[in-house]
Amino acid sequence: MGGVGLATAGLAACSRVDDSVGADGEEGQSTLERLREQGFVAVALANEVPFGFVDSTGEAAGQSPAVARAVFEELGIPEIQASATSWDGLIPGLQANRYDVIAAGVFITPERCEQVAFSEPTATSPEAFLVEKDNPHDIQHFEDFADNPDLTLAVLNGSVEQTYAEYFGVPEDQLELIPDQTRGFELLQSGRVDAVSMLAVSHTYLLIEHEKEDEYTVTEPFYPVMDDKEEKGWGGLCVRQEDEELLSEINRVIAEFKESGRLLELGEEWGFTEADLPDDATTAELCEG
Repeated sequence: MGGVGLATAGLAACSRVDDSVGADGEEGQSTLERLREQGFVAVALANEVPFGFVDSTGEAAGQSPAVARAVFEELGIPEIQASATSWDGLIPGLQANRYDVIAAGVFITPERCEQVAFSEPTATSPEAFLVEKDNPHDIQHFEDFADNPDLTLAVLNGSVEQTYAEYFGVPEDQLELIPDQTRGFELLQSGRVDAVSMLAVSHTYLLIEHEKEDEYTVTEPFYPVMDDKEEKGWGGLCVRQEDEELLSEINRVIAEFKESGRLLELGEEWGFTEADLPDDATTAELCEG
């Protein structure tokens, strides 16, 4: 396991897809054929530990890149070349052909399904807040920020956490929109925010890797309830909507990994457990909302 690199700089520029080449490649060549021919796939991630990030050696690390690497090896594509970008730049970058795949643990939502095509789910995690040790403001839920105008919350710009905060009435001036996990942690350390909202597994892994358990803590994990429905988010790989053949093959391999136990093995290194694996949820259902 590589050390956590919290710098947000992307990897080598050569990892990006030539903008002049569309999703189907040249002369009707499919994306899958192009990837097999060139021997690598351009992957986008957003530096959220441990879903997808750049480690201290400059390599892609985390649960989602691990799944992507294993899947593409099965498909005859031996290398992934990853670039880190801001969270809200993932989908636009994929649509602009700068990447072939997003491997960042992006949650499958109806709104995002209108923009990209998701694989079947690969992992989940409940929500939680990263706060100072002993949680001096007793923060447990988004509603705590709506009830206390003196509290400020950091959320990833364009994330489901931003949606949750807005749903539960957190005023805009109490939200700090951040591009990545690194910035949120920096704001918490400097006292500019009272909490950072991300998935529980992300907070826990970061604290362990940076040996900060004596200074910060992760609140009790929970799944928000919206409109009488528990919001249990599921992350998957993303491709362009026109890449139907590529998506079909990705899903075939994910199904095999789920059946064989390989999907669990790929996540265990990054703190994911059997409880975080896909249940009976399907992408089709999640896209319907």
